[in-house]
Amino acid sequence: MSFKACIFDLDGTLCDSVESIACSANHALRDFGMKEATIEEYKVFVGDGVDTLIRRLLRFGGDEACEGFEKVRDRYMEYFKEGCLYNVKPYPGIVATLKELKKQGAKIAVLSNKPDANTKNVIRTVFPEGHLFDWIQGQSEAFPKKPDPAGALHIAEQFGVKPEECMYLGDTSTDMKTGTAAGMYTVGVLWGFRDEQELRENGSDAIARQAEEIADIYRQGGRLHD
Repeated sequence: MSFKACIFDLDGTLCDSVESIACSANHALRDFGMKEATIEEYKVFVGDGVDTLIRRLLRFGGDEACEGFEKVRDRYMEYFKEGCLYNVKPYPGIVATLKELKKQGAKIAVLSNKPDANTKNVIRTVFPEGHLFDWIQGQSEAFPKKPDPAGALHIAEQFGVKPEECMYLGDTSTDMKTGTAAGMYTVGVLWGFRDEQELRENGSDAIARQAEEIADIYRQGGRLHD
């Protein structure tokens, strides 16, 4: 099977963005006198959408019933409108990899659990080369959040390709479950927020240790690569 498209997760896969999330969330928690988290703790808390992030932070701080959910979430979203770009940058080798994939004829998409407007803002700002992405999709009411495969399958449909002709790439168990449920060739990346064991245990077909490996996996149709 030869691939025709790549669908990338955003945070922890294309972009090093954990500081932007941590800064906005800690600011919101601080406003209400709640316990803040470290960058390393955020790497565990993120990946499953805003609502889940806020609930994890509240429980981490002792609010087991998440009574402060609405006020903290709303305040976080206020800060994140501007803060979604704070210290966000592409991971090493990502831009060159995207360009190489385009040379190979790949359609390239982004699928994120980050709110849709923030996702589009980050991609268009951090990757000013607009030709690199054929589709950008964040979380909205149109589709359930990952790991539900509906968003990934919608992108494949827009590209006119079969799910098995897509590589799905991400850095968390949520991403591995998404790609697997969609019937796509699922690649776990090790420069993001989680470790190799989590990726393998949740369905990765291959592991990429450096961004440059992605183009090779694509070119080989997933063959001969672990």
